[in-house]
Amino acid sequence: MGTFAHSRIARIATAAVLAVALASCGSSTDAASGAIVVKLTDPGNYGPLAYAKKNGSFDGPLAALNAKVEWGGTYSSFTATTDAIHSGAVNFAEGAYSPALGYLATSDDIRIVAVKDVVTDPRAGAGDGLIVQPDSPIKTVQDLRGKRIAVNKAGRGEYLLLLALKQAGIPADQVTRVYLQQDQAASAFASGQVDGWVAIVRAFPQAVAKGARVVFRGRDLPSDDMNMFVARTDLLAKNPEVVRTLVRVLSQLDEQEKAEPEKFQNVFADQGPTAATGLQLENNIAIGRYDNVLRLPQNADEARLTGVSTVFVENKVLEKASDPKKVFYDWGDRK
Repeated sequence: MGTFAHSRIARIATAAVLAVALASCGSSTDAASGAIVVKLTDPGNYGPLAYAKKNGSFDGPLAALNAKVEWGGTYSSFTATTDAIHSGAVNFAEGAYSPALGYLATSDDIRIVAVKDVVTDPRAGAGDGLIVQPDSPIKTVQDLRGKRIAVNKAGRGEYLLLLALKQAGIPADQVTRVYLQQDQAASAFASGQVDGWVAIVRAFPQAVAKGARVVFRGRDLPSDDMNMFVARTDLLAKNPEVVRTLVRVLSQLDEQEKAEPEKFQNVFADQGPTAATGLQLENNIAIGRYDNVLRLPQNADEARLTGVSTVFVENKVLEKASDPKKVFYDWGDRK
């Protein structure tokens, strides 16, 4: 066989290997072992997911189902994770109703598989909400007319702002919503490009700790926006018990964190840029102690989803309301 033939065979073999590798990138099955792969974002340095990553909490329970976890990149919020979820690089993710509804407006490849009741206990850490600079003339929601407020589009930030404006009787079009992800919003807020910022997730307590003034918190509003986890439909189709097991382990870790929140802080490093100290550490401990426990959805949770959807539809953020029966995964044992 000539050199050209050998070269051609080598190219074909290489192309075949590359095709398999590319196909496996978005797959929820490991090609070598046949194991189901749960793909999660990097959990950072605190909380149940960080604890689970360090201690291998998922490994044993998932191995019994021929499944395993892979930890991926870092994202500032669910909204920032949506491209990774859509591509299959992430197939199990934490978020809230609001960004899940925003995602579902254009895709139908996820289902809500677990929820947490809305936290109203003022002891449960800083929460999230609208912040302004210490010297800002904005004192109340009434002062927002004509202002520019950073929010994450079709996510909790936008939902909370619209809800606050509705409660105050202010037409939403009298306030300019500036759509930015959390890292972009932090820069715009610091440089004065926006008048305020509805900061969420970890950004809110960090900004407050640095001196930002709070105009309102999410828990001050009649919010229906529950925290939750979603799974991609292809992961659920392979074996829903894998997802149920993830929820069960996380629920157990939530219970453990409520009893011993200190163990869930600075999981990988107690020094350096990712380590929490001072007010930030106190906030994290308070969240762990007073947060609610993850659970499977029940019928009553559909009404809250509809409440969030209604706010978005009324303000033309979404064209139409989502059908809760299609958004939640049916575990077959709802009450």
